[in-house]
Amino acid sequence: MSDHQTGALGRLRVDHVGSLLAPLPLQDVYARNKKGEATDEELKQATDAAILHMVRKQESIGYPIVTDGELRRANFQESFGSAVTGFDVAAEDKAMEGVSTQPLTRAEQNFTAPGPAMITRRRAVERLKLVRNVPLEEYRFTSEISATPVKVTLLSPDRICQRFAWEDSTAVYADMEAFRADVIAIEREMIRQLSEAGCRYIQIDAPSYTAYVDQVSLDRMRARGEDPVENMERSIAADNAIIEGFDDVTFGIHLCRGNPRTRDPETGKVVPQWHREGHYDAIAESLFAGLNHQRLLLEYDDDRSGGFEPLRFVPKDKIAVLGLVTTKRPDVEPLDLLARRIEDASKHLPLDQLALSPQCGFGGLDHVVIPEDDLWRKLERILDTARRVWG
Repeated sequence: MSDHQTGALGRLRVDHVGSLLAPLPLQDVYARNKKGEATDEELKQATDAAILHMVRKQESIGYPIVTDGELRRANFQESFGSAVTGFDVAAEDKAMEGVSTQPLTRAEQNFTAPGPAMITRRRAVERLKLVRNVPLEEYRFTSEISATPVKVTLLSPDRICQRFAWEDSTAVYADMEAFRADVIAIEREMIRQLSEAGCRYIQIDAPSYTAYVDQVSLDRMRARGEDPVENMERSIAADNAIIEGFDDVTFGIHLCRGNPRTRDPETGKVVPQWHREGHYDAIAESLFAGLNHQRLLLEYDDDRSGGFEPLRFVPKDKIAVLGLVTTKRPDVEPLDLLARRIEDASKHLPLDQLALSPQCGFGGLDHVVIPEDDLWRKLERILDTARRVWG
C-alpha cells in the first residue's frame, strides 16, 4: 500500500471498533460446539463463512475499512491472552459467575476468580512467550477475501498489566517493569509481523484507561499498593513503545468504559450495562496529548461519557473519532442528532480533526447482541452522517 493510502487511513471520517456480531448460523454452531455437539472443524467452517458474509456486507455498504468482526475470538482480549504462554492456566472458568443481568447497571466479572488470562487477573508461572500471532492469522484470512483495507485489533499494555497478578508472580518477574518489558517486546513482534504481511491499520484496544477516572477501580489499585498516576504514566509510555518506528502503519487506540449488554426483562430488547463510570476530563490532558496514536476512538454515546470539552487537549496531528452511535441498543440514532453532536464537538476541536464511529464493538460470541439488521442500519447511518458533515 502506498504512503498516500496509509495517510488516508489516518484521516478516515468513519470508523468502527473491530468486533461485529456473529450471524445466527455461527452462533448456533458455536453453542453446539461448546456442548460437544459440533466438531471444531464444523466451527471453523461456520466461522469462515460468517467472516466472508460480514466482510462482503461491509464492502456492499461502502465502508472504507473492514474487519473479520473478531469472529474467531470468544472475547476481544484473546488477541493477547491466546497468543502467549506463561500465565497460570485455571482449571475452570468462573469469571462470569454472578455477573449482574440488571439493565442500566455496572456489570463486572469477578477478576479474582478462576478464568482465562486477560479475562481475570492471572499470575505468571514462567516468562511470557509469543506462540501464536492471533491478529496476524485473522488478517491473513481477511485480506485474502477483501480488496478493502483490513483493520485488526491488539490489546493495550495497560489492560495486560492490569490483568497481571504481579503480587503473586515475583518468582518470575521481579517487578511490573520487567513484566511490562516482555509485553512490549511481544507486541512489537506481533506488529512487526502484521506490518510485513501488509496490514496498514492497527487498533489498540485500551479499555483500562478509564479505570483512572473510576473510583471503584482506583480503590482497587490503591489497595494493591499501586499508584494510579504512575500506572497511567507507565502505560502511556508502553503504548507508545509498542508502536514506535512502524511508520507505514496507522494506529488507533480505543478508550471506553466497557461494553456489556443485557435484555430488558419486560420488553426483551437489548439494553446497556457498563464496567466503569467517570468522564475523560481528569485524564484528557495527559492521555490525549501523551499517546502517539494518530486516531483516538472515544466513547460518547451516553451521559457517562461527559461533554466534549476534553477534546481541546487533542493535539493538531490527531483525529478524535467520536463514538456517538451506541452498540448497546438496537434503535438507530437520528442523522440530525448525530450531525448536531458533531457540530457541538467542533466547538472544542476543529471539524477536520473529527470522525464518527460506534462507541464500541458490536460483537461477542458469548454476549447479548443487537439484531444484525440493526448493526447494518447503524453503520449506514454513520456513512450517511459523514457524507452530510464532511461531504
